[in-house]
Amino acid sequence: ADSWGLKLHEICRVAGFSNEDIIGGAVSSVVPPMNPILKRAVERFFPCELRFAPDSIPLALNNKYERPWEVGADRLVTAFAGRQISDSANIIVVDFGTATTFDCVVGMDYMGGLICPGVLSSTKALASGTAKLPHISLEIESETIRPGKSTADSLNQGLIFGFAAMVEGLSERLGQTLGGEVELIATGGFASKIAEVCRAIDRVEPTLLLDGLRMAWFGSEK
Repeated sequence: ADSWGLKLHEICRVAGFSNEDIIGGAVSSVVPPMNPILKRAVERFFPCELRFAPDSIPLALNNKYERPWEVGADRLVTAFAGRQISDSANIIVVDFGTATTFDCVVGMDYMGGLICPGVLSSTKALASGTAKLPHISLEIESETIRPGKSTADSLNQGLIFGFAAMVEGLSERLGQTLGGEVELIATGGFASKIAEVCRAIDRVEPTLLLDGLRMAWFGSEK
């Protein structure tokens, strides 16, 4: 706990914040054994309480998952954040993280979603599984797909356009199931890159998870 506390203290110091500037902490954790360690670290080094979404920070969503406790906290928080910033009755939040997740919200109901391979994990699997493959940069020269003229070009186009096509196809099918117009919000590290070639993405919110934690924390303080 002390090492975590010192690291957090240094991060805040470098960012120009003193301990007294920190009024609270919000966490979306998918590693439950770390929660008590992180809580002790924060509350020992900072004059505030650390709270976890959704357990101690309520989210204004009705969780319709068959086993509600199985949904990752990060998925619930991004779905909540998407609901807060969208006026559309139906939304799909696509998070390009370790996995690529699709989370569906109808009204104030979290309906569940899909979990697919992630961009980075797919890239690493290709790079590590085949010795002759070149470095994969995930950079493309054009927003129009074309036959790759080199192995690197073929790989980069295959990954970028492949994930774009996956989002287009799955979001269309999910939209048919949800009924009505759907707004698709993309987030995560590769969201902006995929959005350049993906017709289905309506808006990109790179910090949607952090925004959701902030909105949920301040909402719970009212």
